[in-house]
Amino acid sequence: MPAKMTTSGLQEQLMALNKIGIALSREQDLNQLLTLILTESRQFTNAEAGSLYVREGEQLRFSVTQNQVLEARKRAELKAQKKPLEVAPSTFTGFYVSLDKSSLAGYVGVTAKVLNIPDAYKIPPGREYKFNRSFDEKNNYRTKSMLIVPMKDASGNVVGVLQLINAHKGKSIVPFDKHFENLVLSLASQAAIAIKNTMLTQELKEAYLDTIFRLSVAAEYKDDDTAVHIHRMSRYSAILAEGLGLSAAEVESIRYASPMHDIGKLGVPDSILMKPGKLTPAEFKEMQNHTLFGAKILENAKAELLKVSEQIALTHHEKWDGSGYPRGLRGEGIPLSGRIVALADVFDALTTKRCYKPAFSLEESMKIIKEGTGRHFDPKVIAAFNNNLEKILAVKAQFSN
Repeated sequence: MPAKMTTSGLQEQLMALNKIGIALSREQDLNQLLTLILTESRQFTNAEAGSLYVREGEQLRFSVTQNQVLEARKRAELKAQKKPLEVAPSTFTGFYVSLDKSSLAGYVGVTAKVLNIPDAYKIPPGREYKFNRSFDEKNNYRTKSMLIVPMKDASGNVVGVLQLINAHKGKSIVPFDKHFENLVLSLASQAAIAIKNTMLTQELKEAYLDTIFRLSVAAEYKDDDTAVHIHRMSRYSAILAEGLGLSAAEVESIRYASPMHDIGKLGVPDSILMKPGKLTPAEFKEMQNHTLFGAKILENAKAELLKVSEQIALTHHEKWDGSGYPRGLRGEGIPLSGRIVALADVFDALTTKRCYKPAFSLEESMKIIKEGTGRHFDPKVIAAFNNNLEKILAVKAQFSN
């Protein structure tokens, strides 16, 4: 029989629960939030493994799973093979469980009841739910004690299921203490609210970004390659930003700000934008003004994303050696966002057909880009491009004409 929880022990766990709630309220990225929920829940209950399911309609999506035993085993294998020891947390997408009573998670999702199972292999006959041993058999693992709780929002709706596996007391696997049930249920409720809020924030962000995207398309609607061009170059820009070691927030900012790079084309006459031949010096000067027009459209914005958009619109035609426009900035005097988008935009222009030119081959395009290193392009951005060429080409294939 488990030892009775002391008053001081209970106070410590309540304080830990409060700290977890504060941490959950601060996390805005959904994937990171789900990982945080599972990690904190495992630490809170001393569980060696766990899974988290998010409800999508009448199904549960297997969103994230962690297992310190299997991860330790994998590290040992890598060490024996003299390979890098980093083992990323296992994350599954597109894997679903039916929202019905046949599975453990499904049962909890449907009934909103807590399941505290001492041994998953010894579930009494006649229960509506059953344990699937296929994962254990495939991975040479033994699931024993399980605590499965519903994640309910403020209205009592189940938005997910939290599943904890193999509680530890010292080196022994023991059943989850009953006092954990209400505590983890409370944690799961906090997590559910955080998930709902994060999803709402994400929906608002997507609506905002969709508006920006549509405005960007409007600026280039005369081209044959508008929407796919914007999709490609924004993703190229994000890949380069990530390759340069920028933070996740900075990468996202550049991805969603870069489509606004040519917003100033709204102020350039159609006769110049759509001219099939070479522009005259006067026409080229007028075309160059789209950088100034774009910065003017976006100036004095309060939103951080639009501030980055203004920076990109103004500087994405500057060149590393100072020969670009509109201000002739050089080197690191050009904002990094502008240097990144400069390469992304040129690569896309080279490899796609435009009204004034055919598409160049990849070989020709790479040659031109290499020749521009240290002249047109920042060598560090070129290095990130070369190191991530496979990802860039995957985007090009995905968003081909």
